[in-house]
Amino acid sequence: MARKEAIKALRDVLIRRRDALRKALAGDLSSLKELREQTSSDVIDAALDSAQDEISSQLAEVESRELANIDNALERIREGNYGVCEGCAKPIPLARLQALPYAVACIDCQRELEKMGGSINDPADWGRLIDMKSTDNDVAFSDIEL
Repeated sequence: MARKEAIKALRDVLIRRRDALRKALAGDLSSLKELREQTSSDVIDAALDSAQDEISSQLAEVESRELANIDNALERIREGNYGVCEGCAKPIPLARLQALPYAVACIDCQRELEKMGGSINDPADWGRLIDMKSTDNDVAFSDIEL
């Protein structure tokens, strides 16, 4: 029964964080819009505005990603499979869920995924972009500079 109560408490934490992120994102996006509408007469001001826009945009991206993870966790709670590792199907320890309420993998499975360079939410193996039928023209993703 203690796990069930802890999950209810984590649900409340997730909802509060989701609401806070939504407010922050709404504020960030409106601030970005206001900054773009203002015109700067000075090149230095324009550069500073551009740098601030970039930082705000990156923060909004991180917050959006966290919001998506929270929405996924709330959906898993509704479906009844919250707190179950998507890798090994064992219960995720409560200590991990309390530290990262939207975790979808236990620590062992998460470590394995990170060793392979992937995540449960992004199972694509981009390191295997090879045309197996060609001979000398095979290209691995790691050979490509970005």
